Amino acid sequence: MNQSLKKLFFLLGDIVVLHLALALTLFVRYRLLSDIEGITPHWQDHWYYFIGVFIIFLLVFYINNLYSLRQMASERNFIRRTLSSVIVASLVSIIYFYIYPQVDIAPKTNLVIFALIALTGFLIWRRLAYLLLKSSVWQNNLAIIGYNEHVQELVTNMQRRPGLGYQTALIFKDMSELKELRQKILDRNIRTVILADDFGANIALRQILFSLLRHQVSFISFENFYEQVNGKVPVENINQDWFLENLAEAEKNYFDFTKRSFDYILAAIFFLVSLPLWILIAILIKLNSAGPILFTQMRVGKNGRLFKLYKFRTMRVNDNDGAITAVNDKRITLVGKLLRSTRLDEIPQLINILKGQMSFIGPRPERPDLSEKLEAAIPFYTTRLLIKPGISGWDQISGEYHSATPEDTIKKLQNDLYYIKHRSVYLDFSIVLKTVATVLGMMGR
Repeated sequence: MNQSLKKLFFLLGDIVVLHLALALTLFVRYRLLSDIEGITPHWQDHWYYFIGVFIIFLLVFYINNLYSLRQMASERNFIRRTLSSVIVASLVSIIYFYIYPQVDIAPKTNLVIFALIALTGFLIWRRLAYLLLKSSVWQNNLAIIGYNEHVQELVTNMQRRPGLGYQTALIFKDMSELKELRQKILDRNIRTVILADDFGANIALRQILFSLLRHQVSFISFENFYEQVNGKVPVENINQDWFLENLAEAEKNYFDFTKRSFDYILAAIFFLVSLPLWILIAILIKLNSAGPILFTQMRVGKNGRLFKLYKFRTMRVNDNDGAITAVNDKRITLVGKLLRSTRLDEIPQLINILKGQMSFIGPRPERPDLSEKLEAAIPFYTTRLLIKPGISGWDQISGEYHSATPEDTIKKLQNDLYYIKHRSVYLDFSIVLKTVATVLGMMGR
């Protein structure tokens, strides 16, 4: 079963759990255990309003990565995420009921009972799902042609994350075993072959792999499989051919035009709505430390064009050497910590969006001096400049903090290239949802 079908399976299971939780809530609340037919009028009254609750639960689950097969590798982490998601969804549901006009049911007690039953149901269902993912029935046997440090990293990653549903059944790295390759693939019921090395375009190897097509064996390049498993592009494993084959920029023209239109409209709306907040933040910054309200700095934009980026100042001006921000940086003020954790310091970048220099979603822009150094040290670094930089992006929601060091920039570039290749309305909407979760959870830095 492929990853999309697995995610659909978990989604349908969650929908079933939500409906069962509502049915059990009505039984408990109205003591209908002895009169099953009596649930009908209560079900009709409640189900209409609880559709909104169901949507809230599913959205919170999605934002909290409960449909990510990579996250299912850690059982403890998955249970923690499920628990926190149910709590957050329940709190949002309370708000939903109290702002919903003309509600003719008393949801307070019902919602508490529903949340407790739903939590129990989800923990049971997710436990069963986790066991299913670990079983051999769900595993797709893989053969990998070629071997290097990147292949070893991929194999280790798959072993740690059984939720991905892949099992390495064969690694071919010695041409002396070529004669047995075809039979080994068939005997081990391998359905996917990853091409990490063509051994100098060996003709005999290609003929063997070609003969496996009629046995319903699928072939995928190492780069594309790595991207599928990790949600990022293996920068150190690609060459110019990858860009020519994968970055069809002309096909993105309609999406880019639509995105620009939404950027301008939404930025104008958010700018007007947030103006009172600008005043409050400005006062807090001035009371907390001496210096300007806004922090401005030159950054590199699309196609290498320089622009002035705006942010609320979060660091003190005195004794500030302008060095790269470090973890627990002592230059950050008390108000600055609050602004960074909530990402409210990014609000002035609405001006950059209105000026056409940035987008809501895209790679983060770097300083010109850093960009020049990174360009010299990292292959294909400038390809991230094919699109406008953004306030948030695929790298920012990756769950990892990446500094401007060459090592971290490679990881950042892997995420940026993935976004540039796959950018779409769906991916942007996903990033927006998870950015909102980061802001509300105060997980910014």
